Amino acid sequence: MQVDSLDNKSDPLLVIITGGQGGLAAALRERFTEAGADVLAPGRNQLDVRCGESVGAFFSQQPRVDVLINNAGLTRDELLLRQSPEDFDEVIRVNLRGAHLCSQAVARHMIRQRSGHIVNIGSYSAVVPPPGQVAYASAKAGLIGLTKSYARELGSRNVRVNCVLPGFLETKMTAGLSEAARAAALARHAIGRFNTVTEAARFVQFLTTTEAVSGQVFQLDSRV
Repeated sequence: MQVDSLDNKSDPLLVIITGGQGGLAAALRERFTEAGADVLAPGRNQLDVRCGESVGAFFSQQPRVDVLINNAGLTRDELLLRQSPEDFDEVIRVNLRGAHLCSQAVARHMIRQRSGHIVNIGSYSAVVPPPGQVAYASAKAGLIGLTKSYARELGSRNVRVNCVLPGFLETKMTAGLSEAARAAALARHAIGRFNTVTEAARFVQFLTTTEAVSGQVFQLDSRV
């Protein structure tokens, strides 16, 4: 399959995808590999985004980082009055603080290179949260703020930062939803179908080929 090249550099770009064991990560890895990139998609045993020491050790071993995709995430869904402080903190730690720690680490590479692209994988829950996702929605809303803040700080160094809301995907994270919940989610889509990991990966790979797009949030489904 023919895809757009990532860059006109002679050396392959190095793309790092956190949360590398998930379904979207697998699709991203395949798409970027087809585009000629070198791809690392570490799981938690290789890169624990919750731990500053793990993040520092992992990124210090990389000679350069051209694209970082902050994909690691988890949910601990519960109604507001039942949400434990421990579960709330864990969701924030992985989805938001983890993205910040990894972005902070690669920013040092990218500032030296005067190039790079950070893509944060957000969620529609950040803008229209359903009941029971107070922790997840808060973390993903924070990720949008992180995206815009990083884009402002790093833009003068030719480093771009964007956020992608991939939509409802058939992944491990949504596998446990009831048929009623899935039907309700589908009913909110104007064109009557969910996005796919393949389509989401295709958009993210294309986004990294752009040169003048930063600080933006992209919703990849038909909910209006």
